[in-house]
Amino acid sequence: MDFILLGPPGAGKGTQAKLMVDKWNIPQISTGDILRAAVREGTTLGVEAKGFMDRGALVPDRVVIGIIAERLTEEDAVNGFILDGFPRTIPQAEALQQILDGLNRAIDHVISIEVEDEELVTRLTGRRMCKECGESFHVVFNPSSSEGTCDRCSGELYQRDDDKEETIRQRLAVYSEQTQPLIAHYEEQGRLRRIPGTGSIENIFSRVLEAAGN
Repeated sequence: MDFILLGPPGAGKGTQAKLMVDKWNIPQISTGDILRAAVREGTTLGVEAKGFMDRGALVPDRVVIGIIAERLTEEDAVNGFILDGFPRTIPQAEALQQILDGLNRAIDHVISIEVEDEELVTRLTGRRMCKECGESFHVVFNPSSSEGTCDRCSGELYQRDDDKEETIRQRLAVYSEQTQPLIAHYEEQGRLRRIPGTGSIENIFSRVLEAAGN
């Protein structure tokens, strides 16, 4: 099966994607991962992408779409894939449709993992990282035994800048602005499956399976 996975920062998209990979034995295709792979392998599009990335510029749609098109023809994606982080806009969705038409394929399910913004803010602002070993904790869901101190190496815990509330709310606003048109686009096509992203990992995955007809 061919999936698109949507979800705001903190919705647990990565965790569910891993379970989907194991269930269907199909690859999770993340835009960031395939861009880095193309750069590492020195493909024509990868070299072009590296030029933009080295300048700190956004890689243009034309290059990203070309790299996606190449990735979808690889052997491990023959029986299906999970697109994560692409498409982000209607023009990208239309380009993806053209790629799939050329492969005689179609997206089966667009799974949108949905969580209220306030819950996401709680999840993301509560994260704490160890300065020494990189271990991750959460002040509510996975606190360290001693506040501000890593259980693993006794290093100092800190809050990353991108986990601060102002930054989180900005990321959520950008996601909503970009993704709402996509959600409407796929809903009109009858492909959108809304999944509540609260509860245990297992409960959420059971909703994914139900949405996919399993």
